[in-house]
Amino acid sequence: MFTGLIEGLGEVVAVEKLGADIRLSIRPDFAFHNPVLGESVAVNGTCLTVETVQNSCLTFYASEETLSCSNISLLAAKKKVNLERALALGSRLGGHLVSGHIDTMGTVKSIQNIGQSRCITIEFAREWAKYIIPKGSVALDGISLTVNTCDFDFLTVNVIPETWKVTTIATWSKGQKINIETDMIGKYILRSQYLENNKPQKSVINEDFLRENGFF
Repeated sequence: MFTGLIEGLGEVVAVEKLGADIRLSIRPDFAFHNPVLGESVAVNGTCLTVETVQNSCLTFYASEETLSCSNISLLAAKKKVNLERALALGSRLGGHLVSGHIDTMGTVKSIQNIGQSRCITIEFAREWAKYIIPKGSVALDGISLTVNTCDFDFLTVNVIPETWKVTTIATWSKGQKINIETDMIGKYILRSQYLENNKPQKSVINEDFLRENGFF
């Protein structure tokens, strides 16, 4: 589990192709204290597992499934990525609950300066619109942000100077693919409603029904 508060950036050192999968080597740009083999780290919001630690670099294995729904497949040497270690039980939750399981990718449509902030518009497939609400939470490349406005195929977020400075958002450009994880709580609510509306109907064939229709 993560919060969407980026701890620092990392640089991709190498990408090793393994058939339909890849292995990433990433060097954190910040003090990554006591890395543990097997721990979960959000890389651009994608939950990956630390395989090895060597020469200040962490290696991660990304499967075909992960690559199919995230921009991890687009990473190359020298690219910068957002990094966040897993949330410790009892820690302050400063962003929102983020699972690290990417729902889909969006595309940067525009970046506009508004005062000292930037308003960024992200386009996405219409099927995901039901999970995104105005003033709700969304994780973009692992960054916890508040949705300003949204419609059937886009959302806008406001990025303050601090977020611009400490994340990869400063490197985004029009047409870039961005990982999107929608709000976890919203997904559970919608799933619950779906199951309630589609649950099997109880049979009306009982003893009273049979009596009323002359079977007894």
